[in-house]
Amino acid sequence: MKLDIFKNQWLEIVFEGRNKVYGAYELRKTNPKTTIKAFIIGSLVFGFLVSFPLLISLLPDATNNDTLDQKIVTVKLPPKEKPKENIPPPPPPPPKVDQVKFVKPVVAKAEEVTEEPPKIVEIKDKKLGDETIKGDPDAELTVEPVGNGPADVVDDNNIYNTAGIEVKPDFPGGMDKFYKYVGNNYRTPEEEGLKGKVYVTFVVEKDGSLTDIKVIRDIGFGTGKEAVRVLQKCPKWNPGEQNGKKVRVLYSLPITIQSAE
Repeated sequence: MKLDIFKNQWLEIVFEGRNKVYGAYELRKTNPKTTIKAFIIGSLVFGFLVSFPLLISLLPDATNNDTLDQKIVTVKLPPKEKPKENIPPPPPPPPKVDQVKFVKPVVAKAEEVTEEPPKIVEIKDKKLGDETIKGDPDAELTVEPVGNGPADVVDDNNIYNTAGIEVKPDFPGGMDKFYKYVGNNYRTPEEEGLKGKVYVTFVVEKDGSLTDIKVIRDIGFGTGKEAVRVLQKCPKWNPGEQNGKKVRVLYSLPITIQSAE
């Protein structure tokens, strides 16, 4: 008998008299169906992957539209300027005054003179200018009232930085005496191995007093609180000046701490 290996006849011959419940028999029996199924699924997946770029190109580009809409929504228009109220009307123009053209004197021969200079009588009570202008004798003479200046002088309470001030604030006797004052009055905490820097800022007021004392950084154990106490009892400084006026100036102070070992 001729054996066809593409059919299951050879499987029956091979497993004749053997245990067919064993998984190898069942696996070989269903192998053709499994192979065909795997081939079909693989072909479908391969075809989808090949045509995926084409499908993406056919889809509408929604990302650009969303981005454009978002940009349009987030545009902020500048606020409209409100019309100024209670603006005084402009002053009336001054009346025209007779003006006589002034001719510069030039040394020249009599026959070369083309324009006679004005006589003294003609320029009396008249202005001199580049050309002769006839004034309006019937114009009403108006004189602007003399003002007293602004009624309220705005006090400059801005806090300036020492980098851009014309006259920097200074401690009486110089900064060396100020550092000496801080060193003599600062009580270092009795903590073994304590070492570091305390950074403090304060404002030198127009009267030379120190206000707005703030501890920017300390090393603990009450070092920052002690720096505030010393600065609160500090004598008054010579205040800073800007444009000839006393102003408030921000000052920073580093204090080096090193306890005795």
